Amino acid sequence: MILDSVGMIISLVFLGISLLVSAILKARFNKYHKIGLANGLSGREIAEKMLRENGIYDVKVTSVEGFLSDHYNPTNKTVNLSPEVYNGTTVSAAAVAAHECGHAVQHQVGYAPLKLRSKLVPAVQLSATLQNLIIMGGLIVLAMTKNPTVLLIGIIVMAVTVIFSIITLPVEFDASKRALAWLQQTNVTNAQEYPKAKDALKWAATTYVVAALAAVVTLIHYIMIYLGSRDRS
Repeated sequence: MILDSVGMIISLVFLGISLLVSAILKARFNKYHKIGLANGLSGREIAEKMLRENGIYDVKVTSVEGFLSDHYNPTNKTVNLSPEVYNGTTVSAAAVAAHECGHAVQHQVGYAPLKLRSKLVPAVQLSATLQNLIIMGGLIVLAMTKNPTVLLIGIIVMAVTVIFSIITLPVEFDASKRALAWLQQTNVTNAQEYPKAKDALKWAATTYVVAALAAVVTLIHYIMIYLGSRDRS
């Protein structure tokens, strides 16, 4: 009972933190979306420029629907930018476009965490679909029969998602590091624009940190319930 209450409190705390970080991120991007680049380059042009200057010629830059839906797809080698980024000539567009190209550079050089994350994608997709159902079923079975086996299966399945969240952190931070280094070295962003691009990517990375922490804490909570049930049996 106590663990259930603790779990609810933890969930509410991380939900609040996640909403706060998301709100700040959205506000930052809206702010920097109003600041035009002195060079007038669009996100598409910046992405294509960064790819070329890193010797990447087999990656296509495309536009996809959605707000902050930007991503790099290593399967078909595409940098997919939201309309605001693809067509935008702003600081936020430059930051996001360069960040996604940072993933393309990782792919080209064989960055180990990206390779590992890509291999985990099929397992994570299955885990994300099943984990909540199995965990809920495990808790019900545990309450009715005192048997924690189903809950243990749920914990193992959830662990795959947690590992994926943790591996995502160095991948995202490294992509931002590559993006910012390139933006600064090439003067695509000038001395006034660069700190704003850096701030935008910092808050984007923070969302991944919060998600990873929430996933780890939630997993630990269910492990504690499992271990507690074994002590009582």
